[in-house]
Amino acid sequence: MKKIVKFGGSSLANAEQFRKAGEIIRSDAARRFVVPSAPGKRYDGDTKVTDLLYRCYETAEKGNDFDNQLKAIKERFYEIIRGLNLELSLEEDFREIRKNFENLAGREYAASRGEYLNGRIMAAYLGYTFIDAKDVVRFREDGSVDMDGTDSLMENALTGIESAVVPGFYGADDTGHVRTFSRGGSDITGSLVARAICADMYENWTDVSGFLVADPRIVDNPVPIETITYRELRELSYMGATVLHEDAIFPVRKRGIPINIRNTNCPDDPGTLIVESTCKKPRYVITGIAGKKGFCSINIEKSMMNSEIGFGRRVLQVFEDQQISFEHIPSGIDTMTVYVHQSEFEDKEQQVIAGIHRLVQPDFVEMESDLALIAVVGRGMKSTRGTAGRLFSALAHANVNVKMIDQGSSELNIIIGVENRDFEAAVKAVYDIFVLTQI
Repeated sequence: MKKIVKFGGSSLANAEQFRKAGEIIRSDAARRFVVPSAPGKRYDGDTKVTDLLYRCYETAEKGNDFDNQLKAIKERFYEIIRGLNLELSLEEDFREIRKNFENLAGREYAASRGEYLNGRIMAAYLGYTFIDAKDVVRFREDGSVDMDGTDSLMENALTGIESAVVPGFYGADDTGHVRTFSRGGSDITGSLVARAICADMYENWTDVSGFLVADPRIVDNPVPIETITYRELRELSYMGATVLHEDAIFPVRKRGIPINIRNTNCPDDPGTLIVESTCKKPRYVITGIAGKKGFCSINIEKSMMNSEIGFGRRVLQVFEDQQISFEHIPSGIDTMTVYVHQSEFEDKEQQVIAGIHRLVQPDFVEMESDLALIAVVGRGMKSTRGTAGRLFSALAHANVNVKMIDQGSSELNIIIGVENRDFEAAVKAVYDIFVLTQI
């Protein structure tokens, strides 16, 4: 059995956390491939190493002396090395980093050094082979990942190697220049390694015990999600639930590799298992609740719009021309409503209204701001009668006025629109009716 284990920045912030990670890895012989992040915050108010590297490089870009900043970064890593009692020197690495900063090698190169150096430490600590991610993760010129090229490079590099450390977050393009993923990109590296070696499991170790049914900032002590499908996760992630980088799903999904979100500080917790599909009956009707504030709606009314071929296309053309993406489009016989992010819309609202009048000649256009969207997601809803009735009864009991209802044809989720001020009350009401009443 082969497992990929990825550790987040908080799991590797200092020597104590490194030791916890080491114990986890050594406790299971299947954990043979490790993907580390850069050191995160050691305590509240601390700064992540990646942010220190960005600041240091910005100083170099301005032509100013960055000695003290680089020295502080070096001390963060040597603090870990001393705490682990390792005989490891990073002097040559820091000389190269200094040279490349002076030569302005780029922000992506600068940001990647946290993962690179932590990978060197992790490999020395475990006695594993170190594989530089720039040699095995290939980016295209447009910044996207070349999956086939990465697969080939990974397979060639890892064939015959019993155990290895591959730093997360970065790779290189065909010219050898270092490229990085967006924040949290070490999750993607883990999934790329898992895909390349056809792993049996991708364990993603972080500082939480998996996904929770609801946001703990809104609901007190929400229950954890035991098993979730990729489709459910996609719905929840899109609406703001963040534990795993969204793009980390696709490489492993195509190979049927499950992901297990685990807690470095509570290694006995089972965490959340993310799978392609499952016949396991969910504990609750819903799997999770997630949402976002800050939307607005544009309601368009026109008699007989349903008989006008191309009406919807022309309306959406107006938003496309203004570079505004839409979130949801509930509609009626003579009405069509477009939900968009308020921050994207506000500066272009008059151009949009003018465009709608020009292209579809509506009878009436009305806008409403300060709205929130909430996704109630669950594979169990499809086979459970009365789900929608219970949902809206709970919201009515909580005095929440529902502005919009949108249910996908898959019956996997129900999207509701409420006023921003009712957002927290709505989430609590949904959690209470579907979770607390079943405990």
